[in-house]
Amino acid sequence: MTQTVVKIELPDSAFRSLKIPRDQWPEFLRRTLAVALYREGKISLGKAKELAGLENKWEMIQLLNERGVDLNYTAQDARKDLETLNRILP
Repeated sequence: MTQTVVKIELPDSAFRSLKIPRDQWPEFLRRTLAVALYREGKISLGKAKELAGLENKWEMIQLLNERGVDLNYTAQDARKDLETLNRILP
């Protein structure tokens, strides 16, 4: 998978007030951006999972729940998931 590098400058004071260790900034920012873009309807759950660096949709659903974001999961989404499960499980 190709990666895009984005460089932004942010004041250290913003992160000090959050009390997030510097080595955790990239993960925090990726997950926060993924949650925000999903909340705004800009990306799907699957794309949010990718952006957040999570292994599966269930981890993304848990992250959304932790951040107080409603899941945009329709009956059509459920049907697709059921079809996928029926295809991959004996």
